[in-house]
Amino acid sequence: MDFNVKKLAADAGTFLSRAVQFTEEKLGQAEKTELDAHLENLLAKAESTKVWTEKIMKQTEVLLQPNPNARIEEFVYEKLERKAPSRLNNQEQLAQYLIDAGNDFGPGTAYGNALIKCGETQRRIGGAHRELVQTGAINFLTPLRNFIEGDYKTISKERKLLQNKRLDLDAAKTRLKKGRVAEARASSEQELRITQSEFDRQAEITRLLLEGISSTHAHHLRCMNDFVEAQMTYFAECYQYMLDLQKQLGSFPSTFVSNNNQSSLTPMQSVPLPSISASAPLPAASNSVVTSGFSELKATSGSRKARVLYDYDAANSSELSLLADEVITVYSMPGMDSDWLVGERVNQKGKVPITYLELLN
Repeated sequence: MDFNVKKLAADAGTFLSRAVQFTEEKLGQAEKTELDAHLENLLAKAESTKVWTEKIMKQTEVLLQPNPNARIEEFVYEKLERKAPSRLNNQEQLAQYLIDAGNDFGPGTAYGNALIKCGETQRRIGGAHRELVQTGAINFLTPLRNFIEGDYKTISKERKLLQNKRLDLDAAKTRLKKGRVAEARASSEQELRITQSEFDRQAEITRLLLEGISSTHAHHLRCMNDFVEAQMTYFAECYQYMLDLQKQLGSFPSTFVSNNNQSSLTPMQSVPLPSISASAPLPAASNSVVTSGFSELKATSGSRKARVLYDYDAANSSELSLLADEVITVYSMPGMDSDWLVGERVNQKGKVPITYLELLN
């Protein structure tokens, strides 16, 4: 019990001595032992590393998960050491809407089919993004967080100890200067030797820890390379998915004629992505050329060869099912709807939608 009381009293005395020394330094009434330039540079480097690591880490989290509420939820689950519930990411949510809309409009329709294909592509992109998030969290964010919550906390702790040892040293120097009695000076000199030794020892410990910052930079560089490779994989996959989608959409009908034959949509152009130029003029629409071909066919009693642009399932016995890229004979009959022609292949014939056809010369 007496030992604990004495220890508490000694700790209180030390704290008071440090407080007095710190206050007098701030008021310019006491000298302050300066750290050597090398140690000061290491401390500044460590602080700069901590500040920039926090900023990079937080912004990377925003990049990988733009939803702030989702980030908070993931943080809470992580602190509770529980797995966060799985949810659709933005791309997967869009994919679900696109596919549902396509099914609602009908997979056999041009628009419905296109919506479903776009939805399937967005779902693949969502899966690729999920993989990027997981890889980025493991290979990049975790090492940065380990530095902030581990290595830097240790550095901060030793840096604080170094500050306290310096205050003890300078307080001992101040008492030695004020000592007038020989016995008091001898005690102060002994205290100064002890505090100097403790300060030097703590400075060496802090220096060794700070010199490890260079190794931290090297480790973070390797982690950044891993993250860049993960991004390269993600964007390459997305590019390939979109390229495949563009080819699929490029094979859709270039003209969609309305039921009243008064309006049409701009044809979808298949443009090589890498060669797109912001200053390049856009190609002119060619709807009139395509529409006029069908109009001329309907105005005559002749027939033409046509290439099927994509699969079509007949809705009833009066229609003809089609396979993409096959060539059939088409012609018009009096009284037919403007959106339809009669298609023939070998011994089969039936109505076919003109939006699924491309007339051949």
